Amino acid sequence: MLAETKKKKSFFIAGAITPQMIAESIHKHSTKKNIGAHQIFLGQVRADVIEGKTVSAIDYSVYADMAEKEIEKLREEIIVKHHLTCAHVLHSTGKIKAGEICLFVFVSSPHREAATGACIEMVDAIKKNVPVFGKEIFEDESYQWKENKT
Repeated sequence: MLAETKKKKSFFIAGAITPQMIAESIHKHSTKKNIGAHQIFLGQVRADVIEGKTVSAIDYSVYADMAEKEIEKLREEIIVKHHLTCAHVLHSTGKIKAGEICLFVFVSSPHREAATGACIEMVDAIKKNVPVFGKEIFEDESYQWKENKT
């Protein structure tokens, strides 16, 4: 009989990241007694005004195979570098409205300095290296491709 393989969890989710998802992730870590610090980054879609037009949503698309591999690589490197207990990343795909959460980075470690540094590094690396593309959709339904800023 073949051994069962655990299905790898995706770093991407269709739709916005809900407060319930965030709360559940935090709650799951309450049983881990070797954690002294958590650091969380929540990326939220802004209603920027660009050339007089207001962004109402961002439609995220991703080159999934490459993006999954890149996040896994970054995650593993940062866990080792900062001696983390764990690190979690969740990024939205599809149309996310202004005010909704589109990126959730959650890192845990025995000490706050490591968690803080790791979280910042993880977010910056994701923005710089992961092939996620955002189309800013304006209230009049016109759009433009978003430029990632670190």
